[in-house]
Amino acid sequence: MSLFALPEPLLQHSSFRRIQLSAWFLSSCLLAGLTWSFTSAADTGDVTPDPNAVTLALGAGVERLPSFPGAKSHRNEPIPYVDFEWPDHVSLSTLDGLQVDLIGGSVLHGGVFGDYQWGRDTDDLSPRLREKLNPLSPRLTAGGYLEWQLTKQIDVGTNLTHDINGAGAYLNVYAEWDLPKVWLIEHSLQVRWQAMNGPAMSRFFGITPTQSSLLNVPSWRPDTGSQLADLEYDVFVPTSQHTGIALALTYGRLLGNAADSPLVTRFGSATQISESLAFVYHW
Repeated sequence: MSLFALPEPLLQHSSFRRIQLSAWFLSSCLLAGLTWSFTSAADTGDVTPDPNAVTLALGAGVERLPSFPGAKSHRNEPIPYVDFEWPDHVSLSTLDGLQVDLIGGSVLHGGVFGDYQWGRDTDDLSPRLREKLNPLSPRLTAGGYLEWQLTKQIDVGTNLTHDINGAGAYLNVYAEWDLPKVWLIEHSLQVRWQAMNGPAMSRFFGITPTQSSLLNVPSWRPDTGSQLADLEYDVFVPTSQHTGIALALTYGRLLGNAADSPLVTRFGSATQISESLAFVYHW
């Protein structure tokens, strides 16, 4: 799931979905946050947080992401930001989905996992594809996860989910490293590898014989396999004791049958880049 993803039913109107936000505005917002954070240093205080405390962060911002999986065009979306943490029990965020920890160990965590799979609207498709490919509705997925806390800064994990209403199955393996703080600025790196089963792969990257004749490309029925590998950099810049700016940059590459799909090789791109910026209030 893309970072800070907003459920599609809230984004049905094209006028609401098509917010034109240029790169200079994203940069200027981050620069403003950096400036504000330095001027607010006396208010923030570098106090070590209680690792067992319940935390909640809410905010709003904008995300720039591929128009659909495999697209070379991008769209800008208004997004909410939600991050609720009850350590060793429950976490819910627009970044990591829902996790219900049934193990609650000091090193090993695991339990129920839920997430959200983006679809694609007709407006996301280029004029050449719009009348020839079907739109895909978004779907909720549910399954389980395991996560190992190797050190205070490094954790690795995996989750396996299945469409609640559909035949798609998704496997994610990830590793996250919390980088040393730069003054009050918190940042981290995350590496992910994702795979899909045949029905999910065909849903996003397949081309039926009818569609292939309309597009003048070979039909494509991909099977289970690797789908995406990406690297994400996250940074949080505090602007006061309870506010801050969250920025995420993700570089991804499609793999296997996903990358070889004519939908990608002829009409899209194997490179998948997204950015998001949100203003956050936390307790």
